[in-house]
Amino acid sequence: MEKAYILVSCEIGTEYELASKLEHIDEVKHVMITYGDFDIVAEAETDDAAKMDDVITSKVRKLEKIRSTITLRVTI
Repeated sequence: MEKAYILVSCEIGTEYELASKLEHIDEVKHVMITYGDFDIVAEAETDDAAKMDDVITSKVRKLEKIRSTITLRVTI
C-alpha cells in the first residue's frame, strides 16, 4: 500500500471548490483546508507506487486552479 500527503497551493478563493473536487477522487481519503504556505492537504492511498504517480499526475495536478503541489510519500 502507498500513502501520500499532497500539499496544494491554489488560486485565491478557490480552496473550498478544489477541496470538493479532490474529495471526489476515489484514492483521496481525506482533505483538509489549511492556512499558511499551502491551502489544502489531501491524503491519498493506492495499491502501489505506479498508481500513486498516476493519481497525482493525471487526477490531482490536472485540476484547474491548482497552482502547485508538493507530495510527501509515507512509508507504511
